[in-house]
Amino acid sequence: MWKQFLSKLPRKPSASGESGQCSNGSGIQRTSSCGSMPPSRPVSVIRRMSSAVFPSTVVAGIEPLVSFKDVPNSEKQSLFVSKLSLCCVVFDFSDPDKSSAEKDIKRQTLLDLIEYVESTNSRFSDAVVAACSRMCAINLFREFPPRCRSGSSGGGEGDEDEPMFDPSWCHLQLVYELLLKFVGSSSLDTKAGKKHFDHSFIVKLLNLLESEDPRERDCLKTILHRIYGKFMVHRPFIRKAMSNIFYQFVFETDRHNGIAELLEVFGSVISGFALPLKEEHKMFLGRVLIPLHKPKSVGLYLQQLTYCVTQFLEKDPKLASSVIHGLLRYWPVTNCQKEVMFLSEIEEILESTSQVEFQKCMVPLFQRIARCITSSHFQVAERALFVWNNDHIISLFAQNRQTIMPIVVPALEQNSENHWNQAVLNLTANVKKMFSEMDEDLFSSCLAKYKEDEEERAQLEAKRKLTWEKLESVAAFQPVTGHAAVLIGRQPSANLIATLI
Repeated sequence: MWKQFLSKLPRKPSASGESGQCSNGSGIQRTSSCGSMPPSRPVSVIRRMSSAVFPSTVVAGIEPLVSFKDVPNSEKQSLFVSKLSLCCVVFDFSDPDKSSAEKDIKRQTLLDLIEYVESTNSRFSDAVVAACSRMCAINLFREFPPRCRSGSSGGGEGDEDEPMFDPSWCHLQLVYELLLKFVGSSSLDTKAGKKHFDHSFIVKLLNLLESEDPRERDCLKTILHRIYGKFMVHRPFIRKAMSNIFYQFVFETDRHNGIAELLEVFGSVISGFALPLKEEHKMFLGRVLIPLHKPKSVGLYLQQLTYCVTQFLEKDPKLASSVIHGLLRYWPVTNCQKEVMFLSEIEEILESTSQVEFQKCMVPLFQRIARCITSSHFQVAERALFVWNNDHIISLFAQNRQTIMPIVVPALEQNSENHWNQAVLNLTANVKKMFSEMDEDLFSSCLAKYKEDEEERAQLEAKRKLTWEKLESVAAFQPVTGHAAVLIGRQPSANLIATLI
């Protein structure tokens, strides 16, 4: 029987799907096999090796190696459980040549299980569900080694880091594919499934998102979404567990590999929220999504984060002003790359912002944009000026120009006079021309006010400079000698300044 089974094992690596990626539509693309069995090895040797690796209860009876085609329908689920027990053996992949025959047997058994789940129409019994849950837990749930990368500042792989691939992926991917198809199968009864794929199973599944292997995180993302859709009773718990991961990442560790994948799952969850939004969901926006802009590694998951925020705004446009105020609270001061990202997100949010909500936040928002316009970093200044390429933002600006233009015009004038970058100077001139065409009288009055303020500032600066010169001259005639104590204040006293003036 062993000889008959081993003859069916693939002798050449599979040509399809070498990337091992997991997608929502087609499941998991399989990598090549773990290694073919040496042809010269006799069956008796293979049997002895199997006895040393597989449990004696599994190897003694060779029933798990029987094909599903060779047993009647009434015994197929029993065979399914036996094959699942066979796959509970976990191999060491640090040595590729160790137990290669057994690794191929397990791989072929997993393929048989996947094929059976895809083709069966019979409802899975409680024993089948329990055995599948147990096999997946034994193979998947494991401790990851501590991170040793010095270049990563948190949040997973940096731009300069290459992804780390798990050597046991040729087995792991098949276990993930089996779990994905099993959970999504119409043969799985929801009541039986929720008992074995319980809260403990879900938490351990979420913990696997710490994996350094991007292929594994991609598969987990798809499976989590499938579990969320299958078991409605688990939905509040899944949202809470994911929120706890976000809290720990933002306020404690500042490190996690799977934030982008979690946000991608949550993006599809948010799109299914019923209206009006529950207070729990609004709290998630304010307490989780907005603070997620704080970590240095926000660039690794900003696309998914922005999608989640805009999904909330599509559900309830009245949240726009609170979102913008939250972004201003976490606005980066010394990180120019983050500033450019924030400006892009602000523009995307403003596109779905109503006039009423815009008026609630326009003053602090354009005060921040004005500071960005005068930034010495040309990319920040350039991105801030690009805001006026958006028709909706121009419309909001035009309707509130009496309030906003006096805030922005001084920044434009400072750029025209002092900025070093020619591209920024050209954009500044274009925006000034747009303002002048929009409301020439208001623009002229803003320019005049700016020039008056600059003249007053210049006079005060000249007066301050003259005062300090007089103080220095007085001090020069009264040098300090010996060990006389001298009291030096941060500013000269008012009486002394009045005497000097």
